[in-house]
Amino acid sequence: MNTIKHNLLLADDDTDDCIFFKEVLEELGIDTTLTVVNDGVELMRLLSKKTDSLPDVLFLDLNMPRKNGFECLLEIKLNDKLKHLPVVIFSTSLDMQVVNLLYEKGAHYYIRKPGEFSKLKKVIHEALTVTSQTKAAQPAKEKFILQP
Repeated sequence: MNTIKHNLLLADDDTDDCIFFKEVLEELGIDTTLTVVNDGVELMRLLSKKTDSLPDVLFLDLNMPRKNGFECLLEIKLNDKLKHLPVVIFSTSLDMQVVNLLYEKGAHYYIRKPGEFSKLKKVIHEALTVTSQTKAAQPAKEKFILQP
């Protein structure tokens, strides 16, 4: 039985995506605490308050209001208290130039949001598995994109 409790943070402004993410966690049966924020300013405010109890993984959407995911990633990786936080980019697009830049800037994994619930379930499970195994280490570039 899996006894690891995952403390997760999801930064995404799309209500449906947040609901699906929560449903996936429930179906996976993994012991989790999920905090959801809906924009980059809210995300950075939360992280700056919680530097002593950071989430195990941040799932970060790129297209958010007020401060986008890319800006948040840069800010996280420049902050000594936050830079080791595993960041999984969770986005609808798959522009390889953007993906490569996100890798260079320190994101740990990249997930293109799948349209099917079963694929979303599989890829989130994989993200939780690899981030708990690798802790804060960034993978080799060829393992950066997680696919269902």
